[in-house]
Formats: sequence, C-alpha cells, structure tokens
Amino acid sequence: MRAETKAIRVLSRRVRELRLKKRWTQEKLAEKAYIAPAYLSGIERGVRNPTTMILARLAAAFRLPIGKLFEEPK
Repeated sequence: MRAETKAIRVLSRRVRELRLKKRWTQEKLAEKAYIAPAYLSGIERGVRNPTTMILARLAAAFRLPIGKLFEEPK
C-alpha cells in the first residue's frame, strides 16, 4: 500500500473517531472547522485529500495538534 493511501485511510478513520467521541454530527464538526459538510463527508470516507489548511481547521476544531489527526484509531 502506498504511504499516501495509508495516510488518507488513517486520517479518515481518526476524524470520524474523534467526531463521534465528542458526539458531534458531521454538520457540527463542519461548522466548527469552517468547511462544507459534504467535504467533511468525503474526508471521512477517504475520498478527499485535504489541504494543510483544512487539516489545520480540523485540528483546531478538535483542539489538537495536526499530527494527532494521523494517529491510528484505537
């Protein structure tokens, strides 16, 4: 598996895990991260390759460093 593919898969699972842990809907997280709900859905499904700016917004919404978005889900 390519490293890029694995990173996107880990990111998608992690964002979903963090969102559900906070009991947020996709709409709520999208609002907090200033992104479109459809774009967030694509991230969680692993079909979007978010920019650094989007990653920073997601990390800020979760109040985490960007690197924490790439930790393997537990």
